[in-house]
Amino acid sequence: MWSYVPPLRDMRFVIDEVIGASAAWERMPAFDGLDSETAAQVLEEAGKFAAEVLAPLNGPGDLAGCTWADGTVTTPPGYPAAYRAFVDGGWPALACDPACGGQGLPQLLNAALYEMLAAANHGWTMYPGLLHGAYECLHAHASGELRERYLPKVTSGEWLSTMCLTEAHAGSDLGLLRTKAEPRADGSYAVSGNKIFISGGEQDLTDNIVHLVLARLAGAPAGTKGLSLLLVPKFLPDGSRNTVFCDSVEKKMGLKGSATCAMRFDSATGWLLGEPNRGLAAMFLMMNAARLHVGLQGLGHLEVATQNALRQAQERAQSRAPRRPEGQPAAAADPIVLHPAMRRTLWTLQARTEGCRVLAYWAAQALDDAASHPDDAVRSAADARACLLTPVIKSLLTELGHLGADTALGVWGGHGYIHEMGIEQIVRDSRVAMIYEGTNEIQAIDLLLRKVLPDGAAKLGDLLDWAATQVEGSTQARVALENLQALRAIASRLCTDAATDGEWPYRAADDFLRALGEALLACAWARSEVAACRALEGGQGDRAFYDAKLQRARFQADYLGGEVARHLACAERARAELPFLPVP
Repeated sequence: MWSYVPPLRDMRFVIDEVIGASAAWERMPAFDGLDSETAAQVLEEAGKFAAEVLAPLNGPGDLAGCTWADGTVTTPPGYPAAYRAFVDGGWPALACDPACGGQGLPQLLNAALYEMLAAANHGWTMYPGLLHGAYECLHAHASGELRERYLPKVTSGEWLSTMCLTEAHAGSDLGLLRTKAEPRADGSYAVSGNKIFISGGEQDLTDNIVHLVLARLAGAPAGTKGLSLLLVPKFLPDGSRNTVFCDSVEKKMGLKGSATCAMRFDSATGWLLGEPNRGLAAMFLMMNAARLHVGLQGLGHLEVATQNALRQAQERAQSRAPRRPEGQPAAAADPIVLHPAMRRTLWTLQARTEGCRVLAYWAAQALDDAASHPDDAVRSAADARACLLTPVIKSLLTELGHLGADTALGVWGGHGYIHEMGIEQIVRDSRVAMIYEGTNEIQAIDLLLRKVLPDGAAKLGDLLDWAATQVEGSTQARVALENLQALRAIASRLCTDAATDGEWPYRAADDFLRALGEALLACAWARSEVAACRALEGGQGDRAFYDAKLQRARFQADYLGGEVARHLACAERARAELPFLPVP
């Protein structure tokens, strides 16, 4: 049977021993009194909610899906009650400002929470998944009555929020948006237009929904420079229903428990957030938070697929293995975990999962440093590091999450194709994470064209310098440092040669991002190796845990270490012109 066990031991290893977060928290007044044991208690309670409340709803919710009737949406059985428990537990407010009703805990713990939620039930998690991004947006841009009325409700999770960007003709190119906002005498705006693919655009979990809508004011400049952001609630302050309508819900490949809505705004009342024509900059606060959370979805898919594949491989007997562990009795058929091909699959899944966790938590810690460290220089460096890590994490972790789930399905053989086994749902649910919140190809362009080339790769150099400090003392340090140096070299050539071949960076972007991601994963494993060796040398308990960690670090180096060179070579080969496809 499909199950989910929160990986609390590995989470604590990363937070306490790899990152050393408790020492960082001691330097931040915002986290005064927070220590490792308190953080562990938070994670334990979050894990109970994920495993005991959400996980049992995952398969049934996929089968039941969402139903639409006359503009209203009914979510799968159990979803509303689970959401009430989520709010009652204070989970939406975990990493929010106490002045706004939040708990003021680190983004690092919030990242761990959302990894577990996505692993247990990705469809349900789509509903609160945008809450923190909406909180960030309102916290930065709402003022006066708007702030007082909506920010506390979003912070607590009493009201859910949406991000209304996409239109049928405007997916990745938001400059094509047609939704309009016309000013009214009372200072509000009449918002008119149609949006598609709106997660949670209508639902039965909360009694109000705060829609954050990108629209164009009259006379605004063309393109993205003419977009404004408006807050458009489902219900107005006087309790009347706003003219916001859900016209349908999509029938999707996966995430069937998540209502993906087509929304219509018919002169709906809204209020401007931030400055006119600066809506995209305001919305990016929400989008960047969402991109990290999407990366965490990929990590959650990897974790739950790996857990269940390991158990299935130990239980399923097929053929005789060519070699058995010492003491293993001979049998007509051995558990498939003994077969070399399956061992390699399972080692790869484990190495990918645990390396990705370090990478994601590094980014979350960078957000905490950027927001709360008392040293200005540290805050600035951490902010730049988080900016570069975000597209890497969104792209790399969602790709590995989907490919990992797809690979894991084979552990079940033909049974993996059957819904009752659970793994086919993870394959379906995980695919969209590579598309939404900016496709992975757009993440690669964002990284290279917008964040590396404009400053001559200076900030990338800072990130690589930081990564080099993480591998000190590791047996893998030499290779890891060579990878980082190779990345510096190709970034330098891209900066120089883009002047004569402006398309080369676009052709190389995907492989450049993957090479950087693989190099950082190698650094994550080098750092993990150092932490595990330190624990063993110090005589800490749980020797089997640390020995297994070192085995996986060695597997990463021996079997996966060539990925950086492979992607760098592909980026170099992308110098060759890529012909256009012939037109019939």
